[in-house]
Amino acid sequence: MSTENATPEKVTFRRYKDGNSTIRRWSDKIFQSSHSHKCPTYIQSTPPCQGSCPAGEDIRGYLAVVRGTEKVPNGADGKPVMPWQEYAWRRLTEANPFPSVMGRVCPAPCESGCNRNAVEDHVGINSVEHFLGEYAIANNLAYAAAAASTGKKVAVIGGGPAGLSCAYQLARKGHAVTIFEEHEYLGGMMRYGIPGFRTPRDVLDKEIQRILDLGVQTRMKCRIGTDVSMEDIRKDFDAVFLGLGAQGGRALPIADGAAPNVVPATAFLKAFNDGRLQHVGKHVVVVGGGDTSIDVATVARRLGHLESSSPTDFEMAITGQAAHDVAEISAKQGADVTLTSVFPLEKMQASKHEVEQAQAEGIDILGGLMPIGLVRNAEGRATALRVQQCEAKMVGGRLEIKAIEGTERDLEADLIVSAIGQMVDLSGLEEFDNGKGGITADRNYLLSGHKNVFAGGDMIRPHLLTTAIGHGSIAADGIDAFLNSQDLEKRPKIDVHQFDLLRKMAEKGLDPVPFEAPDRGTCFSKYAVHNFDNRSDRYIIPHDKLFLGHFNAVARNKRDIITLNKESALGNFEERLGVLSQERAVAEAKRCMSCGMCFECDNCVVYCPQTAVYRVKKAEATLGRYVATDYDKCIGCHICADVCPTGYIQMGLGE
Repeated sequence: MSTENATPEKVTFRRYKDGNSTIRRWSDKIFQSSHSHKCPTYIQSTPPCQGSCPAGEDIRGYLAVVRGTEKVPNGADGKPVMPWQEYAWRRLTEANPFPSVMGRVCPAPCESGCNRNAVEDHVGINSVEHFLGEYAIANNLAYAAAAASTGKKVAVIGGGPAGLSCAYQLARKGHAVTIFEEHEYLGGMMRYGIPGFRTPRDVLDKEIQRILDLGVQTRMKCRIGTDVSMEDIRKDFDAVFLGLGAQGGRALPIADGAAPNVVPATAFLKAFNDGRLQHVGKHVVVVGGGDTSIDVATVARRLGHLESSSPTDFEMAITGQAAHDVAEISAKQGADVTLTSVFPLEKMQASKHEVEQAQAEGIDILGGLMPIGLVRNAEGRATALRVQQCEAKMVGGRLEIKAIEGTERDLEADLIVSAIGQMVDLSGLEEFDNGKGGITADRNYLLSGHKNVFAGGDMIRPHLLTTAIGHGSIAADGIDAFLNSQDLEKRPKIDVHQFDLLRKMAEKGLDPVPFEAPDRGTCFSKYAVHNFDNRSDRYIIPHDKLFLGHFNAVARNKRDIITLNKESALGNFEERLGVLSQERAVAEAKRCMSCGMCFECDNCVVYCPQTAVYRVKKAEATLGRYVATDYDKCIGCHICADVCPTGYIQMGLGE
């Protein structure tokens, strides 16, 4: 159709009439008409990193100190009372007294939960923790002792991560603590279950010594139920914490699976860490799939084998019956190490990083295989592990395995190590057995049927070292309440250490004034924190509640890692993991998005069209009390909440 002579359509909308040159901004009209009964509230939430940390570390808190958002309090002279590194370390160690150890070996579930994964890569929380732990050791930092003794005595049975964590927290509360440990040294699985090239012994010893310096007493090589009775413990102590761990290994789940050269992972690692185990057989098969099985495989890879050795040498060393001679490294050859798991490789429970390092070292990792039997020689020793392909999945918290018929094969083996789980040894302590080889405790870790006996760690549930540390801390709270004749309170839904705004204000001399009624709110009153609510005990803020557009992609500052190969792994017991420099640690902390807590970006102040959001006076400001709202100006447009990167501002007042 031709439009050459078409009549122009009449304009139905014009922003300006003829002759009108006055500029009217649409935004002014929009903001004036967007009235709402809701006004901004400042909501402190738990970030998912903390919600994922079994030890309950105040991760966001110490990262804020490292990045410089949260300032060190000043002393009477107006200067910071301590270096920021020390302040961050003290915030971290309120929950975990082993930052240098955990910074190395914790598989970091906090990093899996980190909201920054929705932008790019997670924050290297573990590496900053490692940096702070190393700073504390280098500068000989010590814990502050309790102000006064309570006169109460607590027996801690077991000197592993749970027992040491509990002892640490109790000593800080002023209670006298004695640790009873059946081994020669403290540390539990940190010492006897993890090889020294992952947890350097000098680092572990220094972090343990800090706890002992609080006045904690020890009785070594002393087993309760054998050397000392529980009756004597009850007479001498006001409360008891059981942290025995689960250092008994589980046998292979096959019929007639016992053989001289089939051993549990716990016995294998203890023999190595004690210095008894110096070499293994030519062919080693490890059954597992978790971090412990990776530790066994990498240790075997480093030990190698001797052509001239007797097959019984390493068996006797593992059982502790004898020690064999140390061979020169030149006389050793690499062992062929195979690790099997019922899960496929991508679903194995072990840390992905550790799996990759093990593969780089020449360890053959086979997924989707289940052990079904042993191949034996005339002497009854296993010469191979018979396996079968399978499909494994978790159903309702239980493992279901379906074998695939016709897929059987044999894996040649001089040594077979079972790393499929651990068991609690309650010999001498049968009174606490729940009939299933374990114990039963509530959320305060108080044992059922006992008023003053608590427990934690692998006795409750074999899991991570950091989980045991968290158990010890929670149990210490319960013990403290019991010793002070207080009822044990219900633990919060989200049971972690949190930023305390009132404590932060007290550090600056900003204690709230007494309340005087009547009053209509806290907009300008000083008896409460205006418009602030701490929901950290019940709310974890997800990434979709943040303004992710505020954050640019910033590459993670990764630690230097020495990756070995099949040849260089043999005889190499040096640490592989480097520590971040201070500059890189600060840069990494700055990648934290401070989920659920203000980090003073000024977005709300800049974008508020009514100038209702304002910075608090400098003399009254602190982290978490940086901005406030003038309700006389606020129209509820919710722009401040929209542009808040951390989700700290939420529209809710008036609901």
